[in-house]
Amino acid sequence: MKLAYLINQYPQPSHSFIRREIVALEESGMPVSRFTIRRSSGPLPDIADLEEQKKTYSVLEQGVAALLVSMLWAFLTRPAAAIQTLFAALSSGWEYKRGHLIRLVYFAEACLLARRFQEEKIDHVHVHFGTNSTAVAMLVRMLGGPRYSFTCHGPEEYDRSDTLGLGEKVHRSAFAVTISDFGRSQLYRWSEPGDWSKIHVIRCGLDMAFLDVPSTPVPSTNRFVSIGRLSEQKGQLILLEAAALVSKNFPDFELVIVGDGPMRAEIEQAIARLDLADIVHLAGWKTGSEIRDLILSSRGTVLASFAEGLPVVIMESLALTRPVVSTAVMGAPEIVIPGKTGWLVPPANPAALAEAMLKCLETDPVRLTEMGLAGKALVVECHNARIEAERLKTLIENLEPTKPQH
Repeated sequence: MKLAYLINQYPQPSHSFIRREIVALEESGMPVSRFTIRRSSGPLPDIADLEEQKKTYSVLEQGVAALLVSMLWAFLTRPAAAIQTLFAALSSGWEYKRGHLIRLVYFAEACLLARRFQEEKIDHVHVHFGTNSTAVAMLVRMLGGPRYSFTCHGPEEYDRSDTLGLGEKVHRSAFAVTISDFGRSQLYRWSEPGDWSKIHVIRCGLDMAFLDVPSTPVPSTNRFVSIGRLSEQKGQLILLEAAALVSKNFPDFELVIVGDGPMRAEIEQAIARLDLADIVHLAGWKTGSEIRDLILSSRGTVLASFAEGLPVVIMESLALTRPVVSTAVMGAPEIVIPGKTGWLVPPANPAALAEAMLKCLETDPVRLTEMGLAGKALVVECHNARIEAERLKTLIENLEPTKPQH
């Protein structure tokens, strides 16, 4: 069995869960070829991501000439499938807002990958995110290439499910995966009931770098850590408003925000406007080991997201026995259990977020450690990368032999 992974942009600092899944599959004896539509344009501070980049084939780096040659190859070697696939790409409802040009690009990318997969004798393609990369994998299959499956994370896929054609992608796939029970319900919404048996929950997992860390007591510190891309959906501006409220009761509390992104300038302005320069620290992206150290030195982790699939940072924090304050969005309530592993608050509500952070600051570290240990037990049971990758491997291996699909 030769497996390929296809991701729109890989590797990226925020996609460590994909890297862990690939490594776990390879450790189980299944070799994986990595493919990305385009390289990430941002920095890669983690050496593991730099190593992944060396192993990853980038479609768009091959250039326009390679795409044109691959389209010619498709029309010469499989003319009927190429014509049908091109017609399907240009006439389908998904991605209609982006016009015919982008669909033609998808078709060209599919031709190049179909040729490459044939050369490498790829049997199956697994895709992360139900967006353009899954559209390309679907077109590869229509060209007669290998079958595909995909993992749907959210929130983007569920926000744009109609324009992304999630139902068609599920229907044409060998199977589809979501990372939470909530995610499964969303794929059910957009798929035909006859395809529901194809949809499985395989959760994002952590490797031993987190799961093997000995449990340590929560320190007597007033530090919170928040980890995530600096973007609208992560809610950092709401988090800063909450921090300003918390500082009135705990002027010595500290908030470290790890990550970078398009909203950095606005966040810096908000820090200055709210007079939080001595309280809030923007740390930029950090390596996996640096993130572990920051979480371990904190009282807890806080997330103010408006929408999420199921944030990996929640798993990382609980694996390190640190409770979590999170907004009650999508899959978060499946792991942040109020009174047991952390606190849940409604999104876009700085007062509620501040109140939960104050409760965490006022809770005895011994009790916080008990909450962290309960969270660690839950993560070990449900979010072990090796176990989850083995479940994915079983789904792939149990498929019937692939047949050409035109």
